[in-house]
Amino acid sequence: MNDARAYPARTYPDRPVVGIGVAVLRPGAVLLVRRGTPPALGQWSLPGGAQHLGETAEEAARRELYEETGLAVGALVLAGHVDSLHRDDDGRIRYHYTILDFAALWQGDMPRAGSDVTDVAWVGFDDFDRYALWAEARRIIAVARARLGLAADGAMR
Repeated sequence: MNDARAYPARTYPDRPVVGIGVAVLRPGAVLLVRRGTPPALGQWSLPGGAQHLGETAEEAARRELYEETGLAVGALVLAGHVDSLHRDDDGRIRYHYTILDFAALWQGDMPRAGSDVTDVAWVGFDDFDRYALWAEARRIIAVARARLGLAADGAMR
C-alpha cells in the first residue's frame, strides 16, 4: 500500500480524495486531534485521514483512528459527509477531500498522539471555540451525538 501510484495526488489532485473522520464520543466530550501536516497544520479536528485503495470506508476509519490516537472502538455509525476544498492564491484547487465521518462511543482506553497529529484532547461540547473548531466538524459532532443517543448535557439517553 506504499506505492504512490495507487493513490491520487493530494496536492493539486485531478479528482477528490476520499477522507475519513471519526467522532469518538464519551459523556460530555468528543475526542479531537491537532493536525501535524497540511492542509490543516496546527488545527484541531476529528481524527481521520485518507482512505487507501482496497480498503472499505469502515476499515479506513478504524485504521486512521488507531494510527492517530491508539484507540479502537466498537460499532461505527455513518454520521455524514463534509466537502473540504482549499484553493491557492490563483484560485486553483490545492486540496479537495470528500470526507465520510463516522461516530463511535469511547471504549475506555486512553488516547495518545500518533502518526500525523501532535496532540489529542477530550473537548467538552461547549468548549469548541477554544479549539477554533471548524463549523463542519461541529455539525458532524452534533449529528454524531444524535445518532449515538447522547443528550444535550452529554449523558447517554
